[in-house]
Amino acid sequence: MVYAVVRAGGRQEKVEVGTIVTMDRVKSDDDGNVVLPAVLLVDGDKITSDSKSLAKVTVTAEVLGDLRGPKIVIQNYKNKTGYKRRKGHRQELTRVQITGIK
Repeated sequence: MVYAVVRAGGRQEKVEVGTIVTMDRVKSDDDGNVVLPAVLLVDGDKITSDSKSLAKVTVTAEVLGDLRGPKIVIQNYKNKTGYKRRKGHRQELTRVQITGIK
């Protein structure tokens, strides 16, 4: 069983080949592929966490599409002053499928 822990948009995700991951928006190359940096690699009983060895590891993913996350409502309120403010935010996301761990 081969899996890797990759850095995906400010978080770390455990991925195998075929895993679909939703992460912060990333740009893909012309073919629609993305290379993710590996933090840890597990290949059967062998665990690789050395940065020199991980520099040779490539985790490739195919971009399935861009989407936006749920709306988050931010409200500010100060008592007795009449100050109220409402803002919203939707995070830009990308859905990718892992195609290879080498």
